[in-house]
Amino acid sequence: MSFFYKVFYGFCWLLALLPLRCLYLLSDLFFLLVYYVIRYRRKVVLRNLRNSFPEKTEKERLQIARKFYQFVCDLFIETIKMTNTSAVEMRRHIYYKNPEILDELYKKKKHIFIATGHYGNWEWLAALKQPPQYYPVTLYKPLTNKLFDKFFYNMRSKYGTYVVSMNDTLRVITRLLREGKIIMMGFLSDQSPRGKEVQYWMSFLNQETPVFLGIEKLAKRYNTAVLYYEIRRVRRGYYEVDITVITENAAETGDKEITNQHVKLLEETIRRNPQYWLWSHKRWKHKSESSL
Repeated sequence: MSFFYKVFYGFCWLLALLPLRCLYLLSDLFFLLVYYVIRYRRKVVLRNLRNSFPEKTEKERLQIARKFYQFVCDLFIETIKMTNTSAVEMRRHIYYKNPEILDELYKKKKHIFIATGHYGNWEWLAALKQPPQYYPVTLYKPLTNKLFDKFFYNMRSKYGTYVVSMNDTLRVITRLLREGKIIMMGFLSDQSPRGKEVQYWMSFLNQETPVFLGIEKLAKRYNTAVLYYEIRRVRRGYYEVDITVITENAAETGDKEITNQHVKLLEETIRRNPQYWLWSHKRWKHKSESSL
């Protein structure tokens, strides 16, 4: 694995020497190949769009699908670009719209949990310029493919973020708090729970959808603030992150209140510009008893 990883990473590093404007030409070529020749997960994408937007015409859904594949190819290129791009350069391309919210929460010595989704360039979140007082942590679900798992782990940790497997969440949070760190931890909240892990169903994009309760349970346990990050694509290669405060004191919220709110906010984000969500993900592979 080490040899093949070095070859793969070396190829990506060399490719990333090209400026983004040149890499986007490659992205345009990849799009033609992926969309028209390979037809990667076309049935999954179109089924997800059909179920999520029954009010749209087939032509409108096909337009969204086409834009989605164009964006996914850009996302692939942008992730490769991280291999040899400095933090200073990356932060020209992704930045906070309202960073003062983080400063205000730090004055109150609040730990922060962040809910976002597979929307926009979530990989570039690792390069955001964080308030130096906070210790940035992100959770990830290990990939089956060991080569890609190592690649994405290295990309997410490259700019100083501490990357933690979902299986180690509680142990790591406990240790970091014991060490006196004030943490801000990111969760990709639209992951699909395995069948035996499903504890809660809610309506999301016109479908009964299983959702993780982990963010809410942990936030209440440690009484953290909970934020939602909307990743907006300003133009090709540039993103801004708009922060919404769900709560400053999770322990004071009602049952499922945090979960309902961050899922609702993500759906609103997707409906505004649906082409930037990961439609190729098999998000609805589990069905609730009421929908069978």
